[in-house]
Amino acid sequence: MILPMFLTLRPVSLLLFALLTAASQAQQPWTFAVSGDSRNCGDVVMPAIAAGVHQDHAAFYWHLGDFRAIYDFDQDYRQGITTGPPLIKDYENRAWDDFIQNQLTPFGNTPVFLGIGNHELIPPRTRPEFLIQFADWLDTPELKQQRLKDDPKDHRLRSYYHWQRTGIDFINLDNASPDQFDQDQIAWFERVLRADAADPSIATVVVGMHEALPDSIANGHSMSESPQGEASGRRAYADLLNLQQTAHKNIYVLASHSHFFMDGVYNTGYWRTNGGVLPGWVIGTAGAARRVLPPNVADAKAAKTNVYGYLLATVNPDHTIGFKFHEIAETDTPAGVVTRFTPDFVHQCFIANRQN
Repeated sequence: MILPMFLTLRPVSLLLFALLTAASQAQQPWTFAVSGDSRNCGDVVMPAIAAGVHQDHAAFYWHLGDFRAIYDFDQDYRQGITTGPPLIKDYENRAWDDFIQNQLTPFGNTPVFLGIGNHELIPPRTRPEFLIQFADWLDTPELKQQRLKDDPKDHRLRSYYHWQRTGIDFINLDNASPDQFDQDQIAWFERVLRADAADPSIATVVVGMHEALPDSIANGHSMSESPQGEASGRRAYADLLNLQQTAHKNIYVLASHSHFFMDGVYNTGYWRTNGGVLPGWVIGTAGAARRVLPPNVADAKAAKTNVYGYLLATVNPDHTIGFKFHEIAETDTPAGVVTRFTPDFVHQCFIANRQN
């Protein structure tokens, strides 16, 4: 009788075999997914993104903000009303519940991390209301454990946070209003980066936020729109450059806000002459009205508009990360979504949801 190999090994060999197997598994590539801006047609597009995320076996999905329009009815919300004309008061009260039901529920057991966008702060919505409504996503056991590891006395829920997995620190920032990054958030951010610099187990830092940092190719719709945003955003960018150059960490910067896809968003004259170009992406393609590309788009590595989709990130064994745009086609829309909203409405979301 021939026994399986692991049954023929001695106890010491079994231990070594188990350690080698665990090390091999730890070195296997894994994936996560990112996008943002799911207002307007997000109830149509986000279920398709969730289906793609499941097919890609992504470990988690990261939403970079702007869940619902708030200032006016989202087209999908209006389409879903079958009991008379929609009322703005009802919409304002139900918009975030609509986002949870129609855009988050399709992810099932896949963890979802939520960033805050400027539309989460359009009156009557506020940052404290955001923290209350989405506390289940902002205070998961993983996030709470990391917060208390950083400071055992820190029991305060914030719209910015971080978590660590397999040698990577994921940092979610809040630049949803012109006063950000404020002094408290910058101080917190720099403490996290100092800890990363001193931690040999952290090889890579991925920073996500709603608006792109200043002086990018998407400069006209970024943190450069306010003096505080420009000053604090440049400081955060310089902090990341310093971490890359002195601690030799891999740095990746993700944003949405602009409703298109772009790779190489920080390849500008300003950053080429002020420290260096960080790898950066804009991925505001989760359902919001698509916008034209900026005039200096030729400086980007790649750019697309009038598309929906997400970034699929593949984490390599050496902790470098490869990012690939996963486009969502109209035919990817789940059948139940098509039935609910009608084929004609779904088609209009794909061909006519645009802003000049």
